[in-house]
Amino acid sequence: MIFEHTQDRRMLADTLARFIADRNPIEQRNRIAYGKPGFSEELWQGLAELGTTGALFPESAGGFGGAGFDISVVFEAIGRGLVVEPLLGSLMVGRMLLQAGGHAAALEAIVTGEQRAALAWEEVDARWDPQVVFTRASHEGGSWVLEGDKIVVRQAAAAGVLLVSARTSGEPGQPAGITLFLVPADAPGVALRTLGSIDGGTVSDVSLRHVVLDASAVVGPVDGGAPLLERGLGAGLLALCAESVGAMDVAKDATIDYLRTRKQFNLPIGSFQALQHRMATVLIEIEQARSAVINAAAAFDAEDRVERERVLSAAKMSVGRIGALVSEECIQLHGGIGMTWELPLSHYAKRLIAIDHELGDEDFHLERYIALGRGA
Repeated sequence: MIFEHTQDRRMLADTLARFIADRNPIEQRNRIAYGKPGFSEELWQGLAELGTTGALFPESAGGFGGAGFDISVVFEAIGRGLVVEPLLGSLMVGRMLLQAGGHAAALEAIVTGEQRAALAWEEVDARWDPQVVFTRASHEGGSWVLEGDKIVVRQAAAAGVLLVSARTSGEPGQPAGITLFLVPADAPGVALRTLGSIDGGTVSDVSLRHVVLDASAVVGPVDGGAPLLERGLGAGLLALCAESVGAMDVAKDATIDYLRTRKQFNLPIGSFQALQHRMATVLIEIEQARSAVINAAAAFDAEDRVERERVLSAAKMSVGRIGALVSEECIQLHGGIGMTWELPLSHYAKRLIAIDHELGDEDFHLERYIALGRGA
């Protein structure tokens, strides 16, 4: 299969790579990622002015891209630079607003980068199943009142708005009865418990206590938010897969360079056959991950729901397994220094492992792939 990006996408990828390399070198990235507030306002503004958020959405929403390959180009660059700025949440929320229609002002603010958004969907004991929703929304006197708790919302503390899934009817685990609400992050009753993430940036548990919203906060149909949530999470899956491949490429290149320069017995250790075999396995596996991402990007806009979601889950399952393999092999081939804080490789390895646990891990997506094939 011969695959080449269009000239516009190649220009976007090159521009992003230069910008991130210049504005987000690893030492500065680590100071930002492991400090407070866990991201750089200046870098976020720079990315927005460069059109990074606009590339994630079609012209009908004020962007200039929006296809699966546009998303993968942007997030592969994000992975290469270990960028922690909250693009993923804005992508998922913006795609759901676009799919639902309405909320034009909120969508425009996300597309231009004026507003940051986070998706609050995961709950305790849900094990990444978006249909297991315990948070409740009740209709009281013309308003909606939210009660519940969300967990592990990445970069929620940086967001101005949260898109929250809540159950307006039915029981946890049922697809019907889920409704989405656009909630200002500073609304009365919203509280965040924020911690630093092991791979940089922050994650928050979100408490919703008697959060009163008017009818305009509803995104999409009441009781019919599950399909929208699935499409938004699908965009996130594609983005994370592309980010993982970008991070794998950097880890691989650093390891090849080390094997060529580190010497034992007056010979580069890369000349030893045993290490060549291990590195060859890493190269082959990364190409498999890249192929899975290309396949997912091509299927991203497919109308066939089962085929689209199976491909997305297959890609996430692949990068989860391969990301762990690449991390372990690259660290071991670096010997004792592979785990040190000062070596950028250790931070790429942490991000690769963390990606496996975002939006469902390898095991979850294997089970989902099988279930979709059975028509579940």
